[in-house]
Amino acid sequence: MRIAVLMKDVPDLVEELEVEDGALPLDDMSFVPSEWDDQALEEALLIKEETGADVTVVAIDTGEVDGLMFTALAKGADRAVKLAGGFSRRLANRQRGAVLAQYCQTQGFDLVMTGVQAIDDLDGQIAGWVAGNLEVGHASVVRDVRAGADTVKVVQEYSGGKMAELELPLPAVLGIQAARKPPRYVTVAKVRQLQKTASVETVDVSEPTAPTLSVRKIYKPEAAGHAQMWGDDVDEVSEKIVNLLEDKKLLRS
Repeated sequence: MRIAVLMKDVPDLVEELEVEDGALPLDDMSFVPSEWDDQALEEALLIKEETGADVTVVAIDTGEVDGLMFTALAKGADRAVKLAGGFSRRLANRQRGAVLAQYCQTQGFDLVMTGVQAIDDLDGQIAGWVAGNLEVGHASVVRDVRAGADTVKVVQEYSGGKMAELELPLPAVLGIQAARKPPRYVTVAKVRQLQKTASVETVDVSEPTAPTLSVRKIYKPEAAGHAQMWGDDVDEVSEKIVNLLEDKKLLRS
């Protein structure tokens, strides 16, 4: 089995984010692997341990992604591929999905996995866009992946704590919510040592035509009012509610 794990780096939220001129100054920020992509990588490595699958980490080169990829190799990934094409960090997700699918289309992966969403946009659509471009089935908000010869069984999480067990034919694309185990840890020393012996492959790809959304402005929400705490005395609170409704002419006495 051949598995691709699609990863990206996102702003490190340990740092304080400052909005300048209606945008985040991405060039001045530090980046870390997306936590959900890290969950997808861990799930892929668990499948590798169970089935002997080959795991390839794929990322779009939008800046400093080498650290992310060497870390994935140190954790146990077999290959790391960087897709180069002069892409901006502000690459729209539909374009991102098309770029990733363009590469996956040529590789014959049995299973493509990525994080269910990323903290920088909470869009949650990369798995769907990739699957749509590849014309294969997909499931998102997934946990507990069990890969077979021709199918993959997953547990999909719904709102309200509901779960569903699904079986998809391969090839398929999965958006991972959580791996069966916490993502494994590797030391910085191990990553640096691996950088001397391993390499990240670079593949040139073209930017496909795809509809995009542009962020016009980022700003902090403006406070329009404040909440009033009325305590827990039922009679007192009831009286205040009635008075409020009468003041707003919503209730006739």
